[in-house]
Amino acid sequence: MYKVKFYRGDYIERQRQANSDNCVAYVEQHFNSYTSTDDYSVVITGSNASPTSKNWGRWYAAAVAREFNSHVGGDNGIKVGGYDGRGDGNLRYTKMPAILLEPLFASNPHQAELIRSESGQARLARILCESIQRFFQDGGTIGFSVGHKYKTSNPNDRGVALVGGGLEADFAEKVLNKAKELLEAVDAPVEERQVRVMKGDELLWTGTVDADSDVRWDPVRGVLQIEA
Repeated sequence: MYKVKFYRGDYIERQRQANSDNCVAYVEQHFNSYTSTDDYSVVITGSNASPTSKNWGRWYAAAVAREFNSHVGGDNGIKVGGYDGRGDGNLRYTKMPAILLEPLFASNPHQAELIRSESGQARLARILCESIQRFFQDGGTIGFSVGHKYKTSNPNDRGVALVGGGLEADFAEKVLNKAKELLEAVDAPVEERQVRVMKGDELLWTGTVDADSDVRWDPVRGVLQIEA
């Protein structure tokens, strides 16, 4: 149902290749970096972004913030046109919805550890996969771009260094590879409302509920209540 293709080269060339391949969506994975206490999730969209790109980005940023108990940055999760134009050229030449992800901070020691961990990478990959399933339900080719890495003009670029070791682009690539595995295993669109119980990145239980059901968690009783 989904086919994932990775693109290399300078950013404009990646976008042109994705256009030629008729990708239905395009994702560039980065991580953020500023201070040791920053902990918000944000998605950059091009200055000419479609409503789908903006809604997709906001959904993803909010999902990451909930998953990692952090905050949503930008304008309800997105920065249209990037930071003073930085990031705009990474997306502006696409002909399909496109987003640039900055879910966690490499400069924050706690979040840097999440970025390095298999569990943190798997959780980010699952959120990305779910976002694509939600906004592109008919499947198609999904373009992936590893931020900083594989640029023709600067082949040694790997982005920022993580607190505690490692480089941004290498972990961004790990997340996208995990998301690729999840997406290419999908064989049918999600046509019913699903409820999942997760332990970290491990799926413990899944079920379907009525679209109008009220789903509430009672932490005192330890009960997941589903009311029709």
